[in-house]
Parts: sequence; structure tokens; C-alpha cells
Amino acid sequence: MALRLKSALLTSSLLIALSFTFERQAHAYVDPGSSLLLFQSLSAVVSGALFYFRRRIKSLFSRSAITPSKPAASISAAANSPVGSPVNASVHGRR
Repeated sequence: MALRLKSALLTSSLLIALSFTFERQAHAYVDPGSSLLLFQSLSAVVSGALFYFRRRIKSLFSRSAITPSKPAASISAAANSPVGSPVNASVHGRR
């Protein structure tokens, strides 16, 4: 197994060395506008993600006070009042 691994590594290193030995000159260049297009694409993705997740990001940095859904005074008044009283009816949504 070790002999096969050594043989494979030697073969691949020789192929890489030969490819650098016989390289040809490329008559091409990268246009400066290509890098600007890549930069614009990346900035559009980042700003789009920030806009999409803006509420979640805002909730990370803001403090939200925990407010009870019903005031404690109305709950204690409803517990002490009779069933047909206006206080108990307003707590349960009846008039």
C-alpha cells in the first residue's frame, strides 16, 4: 500500500513539474472591470442579506422590556369580583 502511495505521489509531482516546464505564454489579461463586477456582486449580496434580516439584527442590539399582557391590578380585581361584575366581564372579553 505504501509503495502504491509513493508511486502515485511521484507520478503526480512529475506531471506538475512537466506542466510548469512546458508552459506557454498566455495572450490574455483580466479586465479591471471584472474585479469591480465581483466587488459589486458581493456588496449586493451582503446588503441584500442585511436588508432581509434587518428585524432580527435590530432585535439583537435593542433591549425589549418584558411587559405583561394583563395588568396585575385587573387580574387581582377579577379574582376577587363576582362572576357577573363588569370587571370580570372586561377581563374575559364580555360586555
